[in-house]
Amino acid sequence: MKIVEPSYEILTMDGPKFLETAGRTCYKSLPKGDPEEFIRRAIRNGHETIIEHGGMSVKFVADRGFSHELVRHRMAVYSQESTRWCNYKGCIEIIHPPGLTKAQKVRRDRHFFTVQTLYETELSEGLQPEIARGILPHALKTEIVITANYREWRLIFKQRAIGTTGRPHPQMAELMRPLMHECQEVFPAMFGDLG
Repeated sequence: MKIVEPSYEILTMDGPKFLETAGRTCYKSLPKGDPEEFIRRAIRNGHETIIEHGGMSVKFVADRGFSHELVRHRMAVYSQESTRWCNYKGCIEIIHPPGLTKAQKVRRDRHFFTVQTLYETELSEGLQPEIARGILPHALKTEIVITANYREWRLIFKQRAIGTTGRPHPQMAELMRPLMHECQEVFPAMFGDLG
């Protein structure tokens, strides 16, 4: 068993010039000035359909509970590590949630060592990984890539980083807040008004 830290990596990110070109089609106008100002104005005016032309792909390393919440955002595409086809013999990887005491981590680690042993016992008895996976915990590390348009990313950040619809889950906020802040620095016209 191995403890892994959650993380994210931005894989692709469309830029403001591309969105300005798409948006100006609506007005039959030529690019002029700052494309980011055009995007800010479009968002302020509620013309968010133009930001659906561009988007971002992000790879997350998180626990399976995180991924279960993330995939609720339907206007996105996902590729996720499969517990059906991956074999975790030798080392399951676990992610601890934020805020655990040392004693809680030790107690959980003992439990996860037991799970590792049970999983490997079932594999040695001939069960396929797709059946043995049933005993793996939500704390199991997974990798998931999400590609979504910017309108959906704005919604994800509102719900999962800021909490406009209630308090975001701590593990979701642990990754989404720093991702949102990085996006605000890289593309302020798109994300600067959030948070």
